[in-house]
Amino acid sequence: MKIARDGWPVVGMAAGTLGPVAAIGVLAGHPVAVLPLVLAVGFCLFFFRDPERVAPTDERLVVSPADGRVLAVSPEREERFLNAPATRISIFMSPLDVHVNRAPVSGTIEAVRHTPGKFRAAFADKASLDNERNALVLASGGRRYLLVQIAGALARRIVCRVGAGDRVHRGERFGLIMFGSRVDLFLPPEVRPAVRPGDRVRAGTTIVGEAPS
Repeated sequence: MKIARDGWPVVGMAAGTLGPVAAIGVLAGHPVAVLPLVLAVGFCLFFFRDPERVAPTDERLVVSPADGRVLAVSPEREERFLNAPATRISIFMSPLDVHVNRAPVSGTIEAVRHTPGKFRAAFADKASLDNERNALVLASGGRRYLLVQIAGALARRIVCRVGAGDRVHRGERFGLIMFGSRVDLFLPPEVRPAVRPGDRVRAGTTIVGEAPS
């Protein structure tokens, strides 16, 4: 299983912190002392797993940017970046989900903006307004999409590896959020949502919207 490159420093930190404790415990005749090390490193490797995904090729389709559970599918007016009507799809990523984020459509990044904030529970309604977040505006096929990475109560780092002017492809990895978080995807009003609250989705493969032909 591939591990996201941003996870290796965390794995190393866990091993470096607990490794000496485990070694001392074993030398003192307590082999069970290795258990915290095994559990911590094992969880980090599990959390930062980065499985290969194959995105659909139909240009009309919008894929999920994250693994997790759909919290809301809500029509609203997005004022901060799009200044237009949109349909918001909110996806909550628990600590057990894959946390690598992927592009929902192929297109060009128009803007990226990071906003410092609080660390409320990612599933809370106010998280999209109060929490630390990173917004990306993506132009594709004459339409504009907004993608917002939102830190959660445990998350303390948002990783985004693209910038304004970069070209991305549907299903391509572009970032990651550590330890429980949320992603909001805003679809143009003419793009039909294909998921409902409660649905489970996988980044890069689950179809969450379909644009008209």
